[in-house]
Amino acid sequence: MEIGKESPKMGTNVSKLCTRLKARTAQVGVIGLGYVGLPLALLSARGGFQTTGFDIDPGKIEKLRRGESYIKHISAASVTEEVEKKRFQATDDFTILKEMDAIVICVPTPLDKHREPDLSFVLNTAEVVSDHLQPGQLIVLESTTYPGTTDEELLPILERGGLKCPVSPYTIDGAIVTAHDEVEPDFFLAFSPEREDPGNKQFQTRQVPKIVGGVNASSALAAQALYQSMFEHTYLVSSSRTAEMAKLLENIYRSVNIALVNELKLLCMRMGIDIWEVIEAAKTKPFGFSAFYPGPGLGGHCIPIDPFYLTWKAREYEFPTRFIELAGETNTAMPYHVVNQVAAALGQRGKTLHASRVLVLGVAYKKDIDDVRESPALKIMELLGTEGALVAYHDPFVPRLGKMRKYDFGLQSIALTPETLHAHDCTLIVTDHSAVDYDLVVDESSLVVDTRNATARVACHREKIVRC
Repeated sequence: MEIGKESPKMGTNVSKLCTRLKARTAQVGVIGLGYVGLPLALLSARGGFQTTGFDIDPGKIEKLRRGESYIKHISAASVTEEVEKKRFQATDDFTILKEMDAIVICVPTPLDKHREPDLSFVLNTAEVVSDHLQPGQLIVLESTTYPGTTDEELLPILERGGLKCPVSPYTIDGAIVTAHDEVEPDFFLAFSPEREDPGNKQFQTRQVPKIVGGVNASSALAAQALYQSMFEHTYLVSSSRTAEMAKLLENIYRSVNIALVNELKLLCMRMGIDIWEVIEAAKTKPFGFSAFYPGPGLGGHCIPIDPFYLTWKAREYEFPTRFIELAGETNTAMPYHVVNQVAAALGQRGKTLHASRVLVLGVAYKKDIDDVRESPALKIMELLGTEGALVAYHDPFVPRLGKMRKYDFGLQSIALTPETLHAHDCTLIVTDHSAVDYDLVVDESSLVVDTRNATARVACHREKIVRC
């Protein structure tokens, strides 16, 4: 859809903003410089916008100012280039927000201890933005959340200062955006879900189509103008709620299918069938089947968390979300299954889990990245420790496990050598990093419990391997 094919004619405020966005003369602010915000801020700078990244962590700000990166798949060179060209700056001074034309919010949306949505980061950020909100500014939320957050939660906070952005329906017909009884907004508000996939070398940030939904037509068009200047493709939807739901559908789809294959794995184990061979056979069908793989549980910020945002919101409508809840139960139970399998494998060798030395191989939530958010390895390590096991870990991407929101192991990654493998009663493969020599792991370990089928191509000493 091209900017300028809307009906009726754009108001003065949005027309001016779209002109600046298309000309790259607008200033862009990104709040939250984590796995979503930092790539977006650098993309904005490379796209020609004067870009400011905002974060409350002074350590991140100092590293970025020095041209350093704290995220493995983002090179220091990519940061240095934008800093030296003066297209990107990082700050913890949120008063500068008033100078921005567009402000994108990329802050965490975790679950609380009762597994209910914790919107505190989003709402606190909205309060800060509200304090500095200027007429004609565009605010976009990218943090994954339940449908209605943008217009029900953010909008009232942003309007407290007197500026208004009335919610108004609009329709889309091909490239034509039609507003219905829209009053020209003082500022603009939209939702555009992040679609980052850390470590994915096939799709870079700008190549992933950007979904955009506004609380009114002007907001939708302004947000589309922003993202069309950064991304190869944008996809406009008819409301912020539709955009919010689209992101949840993406993650629920994956959660349910992973739960299905995890459940089938447990059944196949009882039936003496190799689930991995089953999947390889099924995926030869050229239509109607997408391969999902079992594992030790779900990790990352999206799949283990986002579905529960919709489950929580669905209660307001007295609607049970059985698939989501059942998938959550199945996936949440997988770390317990893994620990039980370790205990059983040790038991077959005359050892108990208590006081056994277990080396966890890989603590990132997926291979070849440094991201440990919601990693199943963390729960597995906690459960092993509760049972009295002596736990160490090796991960080439995660040198240290410091204090986190739910865990505080105080451990450092140990070297993967014949000596360290000999010193442990069990090597537990939780993350299948490509750089690991799995032949060495099997050769030198007395027992290997493999949750990822990482040892499938190891030919020797297969009697040591327990797949679970």
